[in-house]
Amino acid sequence: MERILVSACLLGAKVRYHGGDAASPHPLLRRWQDEGRLVTVCPEVEGGLSTPRPAAEIAGADGGPGVAARVAFVRTAAGADVTAQFLAGAALALAAARAANVRMAILKDGSPSCGTAMIYDGTFSGTRRSGMGVTAAILAAAGIRVFNEHQIDAAAAWLETLEP
Repeated sequence: MERILVSACLLGAKVRYHGGDAASPHPLLRRWQDEGRLVTVCPEVEGGLSTPRPAAEIAGADGGPGVAARVAFVRTAAGADVTAQFLAGAALALAAARAANVRMAILKDGSPSCGTAMIYDGTFSGTRRSGMGVTAAILAAAGIRVFNEHQIDAAAAWLETLEP
């Protein structure tokens, strides 16, 4: 049985920066949870950040891949550098994925950790840009296929190709 790494907030864990969740009502997530497929992570909390915590955004070139390459960083609106915590959380998420032989992940889009298609631009103005978060980029670079909460049906289709 294929295991799936999933952002804990999508399953209702109150781990987001504001202390809330981003629970997805998609029935496949519940089914996969009941089947024991899901490996849940919150890279930000596992990297050492509290809940709640100040919002953070990626500043610099190339989003999450840029952070991994050390040409960008993650900071709060007050200017605190939280790059080390984001990288530590991403490393722990990758370790969890490898330990469970995960080949796919469903992550919270828009997050500076888990964003798969969209992140914020680092100005704290609410401006979005295309790009990946730190954890999503590190997982993708390791060969793990990343999806977001709006792509669960596509993830299910890809899962079917893994389990004939």
